[in-house]
Amino acid sequence: MYSKEIVVQNQVGLHARPATFFIQKANEFKSTVWISKEERKVNAKSLLGVLSLGITRGTQVTITADGADETEAVDNLVDLISSNFIDAQ
Repeated sequence: MYSKEIVVQNQVGLHARPATFFIQKANEFKSTVWISKEERKVNAKSLLGVLSLGITRGTQVTITADGADETEAVDNLVDLISSNFIDAQ
C-alpha cells in the first residue's frame, strides 16, 4: 500500500471535468485506488464517489493505492492534481 497527500489548487476543485480526468487516469492502473478527504474514503475510479467528497480548492486529500502498480498510480494522480489538470486537456 502506498499513499501521498496533496492540496487541490485547481480553481474549481475536483468537480465535473477535473474529476472526469482524475477518474480516467485512475482507471489506467490495475491497483485499487482510493481518494480520501478527512474521514471519508472513496473509490478513485468512481465518478459518484469522487464527486460525493465535495473537494474544493484548498482541500487536502490523500491518494492511496494497493496493487502491482500502486506507486506509479499514486504518483501519476498526484502529478495530475499538481498540474491543475493542464496535462489532461
